[in-house]
Amino acid sequence: MEQLTLEEIVKVVNGKVDINGECRKYNYLSTDTRKLRNNSIFVALRGENFNGNDYVKEASEKGANLCIVDQIKFNPDELKGNTSIILVEDTKQALLSLAEYYRSKLNVKVIGITGSTGKTSTKDLLAAFLSSKFKVFKTKGNFNNEIGLPLMIFELDNTYDIAVLEMGMSDLGEIHRLAKVARPDVAIITNVGISHIENLKTRENILKAKMEITDYFNDNNILIINIENDLLSSIPSDKYKVVKVGFNKESDYKADNVTLNQSFIEFVVSDDNNEEEFHIDIPGKHNILNALLGIAAGKILGIEYEEMKSGIKNLSVTSMRLDIIKNEKITIIDDCYNASPDSMKAALDVMNSIEGKRKIAVLGTMKELGDKANESHKLIAEYASKQGVDILVTIGEFNDAYREGFKNDKGFKSFENNNNASEFLLNNTNNGDVILVKASRSMKFESIVNKLKAEN
Repeated sequence: MEQLTLEEIVKVVNGKVDINGECRKYNYLSTDTRKLRNNSIFVALRGENFNGNDYVKEASEKGANLCIVDQIKFNPDELKGNTSIILVEDTKQALLSLAEYYRSKLNVKVIGITGSTGKTSTKDLLAAFLSSKFKVFKTKGNFNNEIGLPLMIFELDNTYDIAVLEMGMSDLGEIHRLAKVARPDVAIITNVGISHIENLKTRENILKAKMEITDYFNDNNILIINIENDLLSSIPSDKYKVVKVGFNKESDYKADNVTLNQSFIEFVVSDDNNEEEFHIDIPGKHNILNALLGIAAGKILGIEYEEMKSGIKNLSVTSMRLDIIKNEKITIIDDCYNASPDSMKAALDVMNSIEGKRKIAVLGTMKELGDKANESHKLIAEYASKQGVDILVTIGEFNDAYREGFKNDKGFKSFENNNNASEFLLNNTNNGDVILVKASRSMKFESIVNKLKAEN
């Protein structure tokens, strides 16, 4: 973390100094007292089930030289002498404002990634492509909201060349605020599906929300889009440059000669001047599009294809996303991190490419689909049937919709909780089975994966 002065911070967060401590050194920022270390800044956020203002004494004891608060809930005599206190109106807004200011002090190129699905895979691929030439920072885990993204900004310093940052949202205005903080030089939109349609009502509104990533663009900025997505295929480009990727001839970066394997993808990328064959050790046709987005960004940043092919050897993928686990008895596809109709279909496609005696799909609820939820779960079950799923195991509130879509009562099993489903799987798994486990993150399907791994 680059150095900030107390005076700078007070001005940026529009606060006032309540206690002027003895130490002004700030090397780290956190909103979690469990992660604090010496010379930290602690921002006391408030949530539905917690109030960070209650932990100022603990923060001081753990090395916070500065606490930013919006309530005084501490006894000054209990704080260490090194701790200063800034009182603000709203600590969440203070975090965003301070992150925006800190970003302005960094000489780091920022690539922002948003989209209904594929953000994390694209982030991982892009960071690998860039790694042969640049020192790259990428969003950790799922720190992509109005709290997570500022925390990622504060992990940057000027030793990095490029930051690849995810930007998530569930409603209009959120990505606008994230773009104000991160000020991406290059933006990527992976696709526009129906995730969060419960809040946004239409896919056109989802597109509008994703396009907020360009709200601070000028003619020096570049937007990269996947034109295989219907709503992204006709984005105008009068204010900034738009680069298109896909499988069709209108793409600036086009994939041909595609090979899909259970453990890798191969394809040839062509642009106006060159073509190059890529081999990447991840499965799924959808990941060809994610890779094309990363390749386009790499070329924009001056990396040659051969350098990208060297960098992709450093690919480190985020866990619980199409993680294929093989043992002597079964193959498990662990894709527990999130679920939407598009990502469900992509995971079923991958399972279809893996050789096995039986295909078993363990599917849970796709969240935030609103009025489209019942129909969406039914359509996924229909797709599973078409992709050769032998047994469909479902858990949650849309079991009936899944049953209606699958149309094979003999191969359909539904359960109310993870434990019962796990017990069924453990008692009914055969040698050579391929088992896909996928649902929205809140359903905690990793518990099913862990039991399958332990018993097979």
